[in-house]
Amino acid sequence: MEQMKILLVDDEERLLSTTKKLFEKLGIETRTATSGADALDLLKTYEAHVIFLDIKMPGMDGMETLQHIKKDYPISEVIILTGHATMETAVEGLKLGALDYLIKPVSMKDFLGKAEEAFEKVTLQKKKIHSARMAESAGQGELR
Repeated sequence: MEQMKILLVDDEERLLSTTKKLFEKLGIETRTATSGADALDLLKTYEAHVIFLDIKMPGMDGMETLQHIKKDYPISEVIILTGHATMETAVEGLKLGALDYLIKPVSMKDFLGKAEEAFEKVTLQKKKIHSARMAESAGQGELR
């Protein structure tokens, strides 16, 4: 079975380093990015299943980054991180394709719970895609 891969995107370096260490102690491969642009560059070569994405960042904010991620990497699941939670922000993020949101500060239990939930969804989506491709190739074989 495929192992979960996480990408943490936040401009708070302390949060990134601490959370990355905790995930890696649990055997979860984790990468970090300090901006939306860095995250998008990293995703070109790193298949993250679960992306924790801060909304308030300098430069490209989390909402704009979320739109790019869902367009270019639709199977990856995004969980919004915010220290400035408003219902409008949460609803906007969910409409743009985020799975859920967490309000900072976030406990490791909450990080892990959301990561596992998101990874299950990604795994199920990949299985459905694989099954559809297998059925399609079996059907093409019958046509020949």
